[in-house]
This record gives sequence, C-alpha cells and structure tokens, in this order.
Amino acid sequence: MSQVTVLCCKSPSYPPFYDAINDTGRRLQASPLVDNGQGYEIDFDHLANQIDANTRILLLCNPHNPTGRALRRDELEKLATLAEAHDLIVIANKIHADLVYPGQEHIPFARVAPGLAARTITLNSVSKSFNIAGLRCALMYFGDGVLKQRFTQCLPARILGYPSGIGIDATVAAWDRGHSWLEGVRHYLLELREQVITTVRTALPEVRVHTPEATYFAWLDFSDLLLPSAAGAYYLEHAKVALSAGETFNPGAEAFARLNFATSKVLLQQILDAVIAASRRA
Repeated sequence: MSQVTVLCCKSPSYPPFYDAINDTGRRLQASPLVDNGQGYEIDFDHLANQIDANTRILLLCNPHNPTGRALRRDELEKLATLAEAHDLIVIANKIHADLVYPGQEHIPFARVAPGLAARTITLNSVSKSFNIAGLRCALMYFGDGVLKQRFTQCLPARILGYPSGIGIDATVAAWDRGHSWLEGVRHYLLELREQVITTVRTALPEVRVHTPEATYFAWLDFSDLLLPSAAGAYYLEHAKVALSAGETFNPGAEAFARLNFATSKVLLQQILDAVIAASRRA
C-alpha cells in the first residue's frame, strides 16, 4: 500500500485530501498551481514530472478549493491525455459544481473524452450548494462497473457505513426541486464576491486576490504586507476573524488565507473592515 502514489494536480488544496492520502498509507505527489498574474493555472510540465512507476491515482478538485478556479475544457483535455498515457485512476471531486459564476462553466471530467469515464470516480454532494452538510450525504459515481468492483472488493459497503434516510431525501429534493432556490443563492453569492473583490482591491491593494470563477472562497495573498506571523494566526489575534490558514492548504503558504464569503452582506463587511484595520496596524 505504501508504494501507491496519489498525484494531487492542484495545490494548495482542501486539507482533508492530504489527510486521506496520508491516513491510507499512500504517498502524496503535489503539483502547485502557478499564479500567472490573471489567475491560477496548472503547470502541466511539473505535473507530468511528478509521475513515476508507483503513481496510480490523479486527484482532481474542480471547481477548485481554495482558489475558486473552474477549469476550461482545454485544461481538462490535457489532464485526460495525461491520465490515459499513464493509466491513472482519476478521483474527481466536484462538490462545488453547482456554484459556478456567469461566464464560466463546470465540465464533468468523465465526459471530456471517450472512454474517460471508465477510469473516473466522481464525488459530489448537495452539502455545499444547499448548505446541508449536517445531514451527511454524498455520492460516489463509478464510470465503469469493473472500477466499482475493484473498489468494493477492497472496501465492502458495511465498512463505509450508510447515509441517513433524511440525507438521501434532502439530496433528491434539492437536485430535483431546488433549482429556483439555487439560482437565488448563486445571484447572492455573485454580489458577495464582488463585495470582497472590490473592497480588498480598493482598501488593501497590497493584498493579491483573483476573482473566483466558482465556489464561495477568496484565496488571499498577504505576502506584501510582511505580517509578523502567519496570516491565519495574525488575523485571528488582531482582527478576531477566523480565516482558514494558508499553511493547512499548502506547506509554505503561511502568508495566504482563505476567506469564506458565504454569509450576509452586513457580516461580510464587518469581517472585511476588521481585516483592513488589522492589516493597517501590521
């Protein structure tokens, strides 16, 4: 088991991904995203160079947490070519797929190329878009029966446990009958996104932030402020705001923090004002 390598094609990444890899005795090979000045993109040369004889899995988070990227078709096609060339199983997490902003689209990885579904496991849930994470219901979709059989032979269903009936009913109701509600949520999140981007760029031009294409996260780079401590810890102490610490998403990203802006406009402005005031005291 310890010889199996999981390739994470986009770091920084959601911290529990790292925990899952380490806890199951796999080896993580991470390929950092590159800031091109307009947004974050995959360094495909670096990604390809991380693959060795033990690499078995490509872990993909799209839309991406924490940067908010929604990958374009050409990017996904390059990943598909890489996965096929090295015979990789792809675990595609698309839990924020419902929360894509106008002008962008979510493209399911399994549909990018013929035959790609046979090597893809898609993870999804309504927990983010409908805010019902407490009901603890998610799904794994295996694009091929053989792939599912390989999984269940290693991990029988009784080991994984079962979702609650309430969680299942809520999931079906959300995706079947919650479209108008979700449209309202997306519109409101769009306004919150603009509130964050406009406020930060106006009041704190030293802080770098790219407009997220999806999700309700803003990935903030405080490097130029030269804070006396890690950004997450600094703002918790001096602004009483609990941003998600950058170093939990990527070792060495202490100058970064993730802002979750899925709240009311009034509360969001209070958060931003506190961050601005603490930044000016740094």
